[in-house]
Amino acid sequence: MTTSGGLIADAPVRPNEPVLRWRSRARSIEEVEQELARIWAQSGLERKVDADGDHVADRHIAARTSVMNLVVIAGRPEVGERCASTIQRLVGRHPSRTTIVQPADPDGPSWLDAVIVAHCIMPRPDAPETCAETVHLTCGGEAGRHLDAIVAPLLIHDLPVTIWWPDEPSFGSQPVNDLLDMADRLVVDGSGWHGTGLTQLRKMAAVANRQPIAISDFAMVRQSRWREAIAAIFDIPDFLPYLRHIRRIAVTYAVRDEFGAETTNIVKPLYHAAWLGSRLGMKVTKQLAPMTGGAARKAPTRGRGGRLSNLANPSAGLGATLRVDRTDVAVVIRPVLSEMPSGTTIRIELLADWRGSELRADVTAEQEAVHVRVWQDGVHSLERGFTAPRKTDVDLLAEAIEAGGRDQVAVQTLELAAELAGGPIT
Repeated sequence: MTTSGGLIADAPVRPNEPVLRWRSRARSIEEVEQELARIWAQSGLERKVDADGDHVADRHIAARTSVMNLVVIAGRPEVGERCASTIQRLVGRHPSRTTIVQPADPDGPSWLDAVIVAHCIMPRPDAPETCAETVHLTCGGEAGRHLDAIVAPLLIHDLPVTIWWPDEPSFGSQPVNDLLDMADRLVVDGSGWHGTGLTQLRKMAAVANRQPIAISDFAMVRQSRWREAIAAIFDIPDFLPYLRHIRRIAVTYAVRDEFGAETTNIVKPLYHAAWLGSRLGMKVTKQLAPMTGGAARKAPTRGRGGRLSNLANPSAGLGATLRVDRTDVAVVIRPVLSEMPSGTTIRIELLADWRGSELRADVTAEQEAVHVRVWQDGVHSLERGFTAPRKTDVDLLAEAIEAGGRDQVAVQTLELAAELAGGPIT
């Protein structure tokens, strides 16, 4: 039953599952603020619930417990709906005042349509609910051109502001700058940007250099299982001396056809090389450029029916040079034909040379695990598998929210990735 005030009082409740408690509509920012106030004016309601079919008990519905402001800039309705579903699953862990903004037609008179909802989660049958509100805003005309003016009045003062931009921000534009000026953290997914993604990455690095905003890129956060597997190699005493003597970092990524190398997003493979280089204090001496010469490399790829076949590499890939301790380190980012989604990392290969001894490491991953193989002077010395499932959007968003301030590993990885790609674009 929904009251005239928008309260949904008798929705069924299951522990740790979000339930809709309020829904109302507004046509102006002032009306949105009024509706938000009305939600929590009724938050002390006592509600009867049937706990086990026999016993009926009274239970308090908790007041708002927001710990942050979360602003989502969604270019399309389906993007906003997907983000809202992800955020609802975090209400119990990270309740927030969420504003999902969808800009519409920028021409014509200014207009705004808002749907205000509140979802609650009951952590256990005898506990009060944890609740948080979400404002779904669609705005056009002048309102759609100045999103900062729409968002600012709806923020809870004194709480941090995270902007989640699931599509592709126009870094450097005034509307984006205005929004980022009010934010403590920006959450993006660089692996979804158009083309190679490198121009956008360079622009994002300029933003990080210009202002003290923390940046969480899902494309980088997803790679934690790869990083942990690589670090585990050099936790072994016999292999540790080779760490400062890496001579080659090669990252292979998937393309779907022979023309994909020119248009496939390579943010993820670039981050792999940049992370390792930044951890070892490497500097860029030669930026990424197309590699020429030599025969096309063949890579094992699963064909129809799961059979392995050797398909010629459609491109020699991109090459760059890093330097550490006066020694050059070759970086190769190379495409191979694969049925995996374009831009997916297929393999990371490391080659090190220490006191005339060679170490070669090969790291691969699948849905639930990461595999490491190591050869020392041509002798197979290590084979290990790590259980490490791919992170979901809920995992990624939670990790971004929990990150706190600027993560120096992420900052330095982005800096080196941008330098490899040509330097920040201001």
